[in-house]
Amino acid sequence: MSSITAGAGDEPKVSRAGIAGWMLFDWAAQPYFTVITTFIFGPYFVSRLASDPVAGQAAWSYTITISGVIIALLSPLMGSIADAAGPRKPWIGFFAVIQIVSLALLWTAAPGSSLTTAIILIVFASIAAEFSIVFNDSMMPRLVGPRDAGRVSNIAWGLGYLGGMIVLIGVVALLAANPETGKTVIGIDPLFGLDPAKGEDARATGPISALWYFVFILPMFFFTPDQKYGLPIKQAVGTGMAELKSTLGELKARRGILRFLIARMFYQDGVNGLLALGGTFAAGMFAWQTMELGVYGIILNVVAIGGCLYASRLDSRLGSKTVVVLSLVCLTIATLGIVSTGPGFTFFGAIRLPIEDSGGLFGTAAEKAYILYGLMVGIAFGPVQASARSYLSRSVLPEEAGRYFGLFALSGRATSFLAPLSVGIITTATESARIGMMALVVFLAVGLLILLRTPYPANKPE
Repeated sequence: MSSITAGAGDEPKVSRAGIAGWMLFDWAAQPYFTVITTFIFGPYFVSRLASDPVAGQAAWSYTITISGVIIALLSPLMGSIADAAGPRKPWIGFFAVIQIVSLALLWTAAPGSSLTTAIILIVFASIAAEFSIVFNDSMMPRLVGPRDAGRVSNIAWGLGYLGGMIVLIGVVALLAANPETGKTVIGIDPLFGLDPAKGEDARATGPISALWYFVFILPMFFFTPDQKYGLPIKQAVGTGMAELKSTLGELKARRGILRFLIARMFYQDGVNGLLALGGTFAAGMFAWQTMELGVYGIILNVVAIGGCLYASRLDSRLGSKTVVVLSLVCLTIATLGIVSTGPGFTFFGAIRLPIEDSGGLFGTAAEKAYILYGLMVGIAFGPVQASARSYLSRSVLPEEAGRYFGLFALSGRATSFLAPLSVGIITTATESARIGMMALVVFLAVGLLILLRTPYPANKPE
């Protein structure tokens, strides 16, 4: 069987099955982010589970905030423990159990049920998902050499979007019915007799995502090689805490990596906020139901897959930094377009649009403009994350990958509470979801400006 050289020159070669198993982790994990936090359950939480859309967006923002704070505080420690403990798979398995159980229980989040219970389940699922990603990402430098890092990372991310899209298509085509007609988008009755009036189409995404995750992380456990040796868990925790302190001290001398992490801290916060709140914003603005949100998500995921595949080649030719910078420019423009669009206008009213509804899905001109901006988001939000992962992979040694990917997760979460919290506070204060969403533009722009002055690779002397 052919193979790809691992991250360090003296490392054993990794089979294609091993690489494929690692890449399938993204395929397994992405439906949670696609159908739960972005397009189906999140908007359902805002528009149906909460008392009203404004209160729902604020509550969803605070839910993301709670998760982000916990993830930010503990991700660096998890990364340091990963280096000390050695094998990553036991940790991924532990957090998989938490995520799968939490997702399965989302079925109980019926209209009129406890909002607090739903918040707790989402918090647990989010924490487990992100910690699993820390351990999975830290495997990358031992599996893939610098030459292949950008290509493999972007293709894996594209596979993730494909997996998320398949689940989303299944929900929209087979489960989510129009409340007026009782039929799905392909004109059939929902499978299993799901009742959209009771939110069962949206609630079913929890168990579906749980089952998908369980099935498709198995190839990684079966075929992807793991580090064999490490310290016992108790000793690894103590060593990990000490190594975390040492790594934080090292950052003073590794200014390029520090600047990269600070840049990502800002721009990823904007990306996370856009992914978590973009669907809920559309649901509140245009009264989109599960069917409209699902179709919108499918469109974005189709574009996202193409964006990742193209970025996999662009990353190899131009480097990870160029891909991230171009993606951030695209995301900033798209976010401005999204928040400037409403019924009858775009660009904050500078361009007037017909208000007539032509009927069918996305019948108004404003909805079509929103989708156009969404396509720009779809093109960019995969590469901005996948190439950032390869950016860091090219900047650290395999034996320190856990620590730095823990900090990488921290940089994506350290201020993750600020964007949704800012959106929530501004939305509550102004009673305008549009004004609240403007906060995301600031985070994207600040991160872009810092990244422009960051060396590539990040460990390169300035």
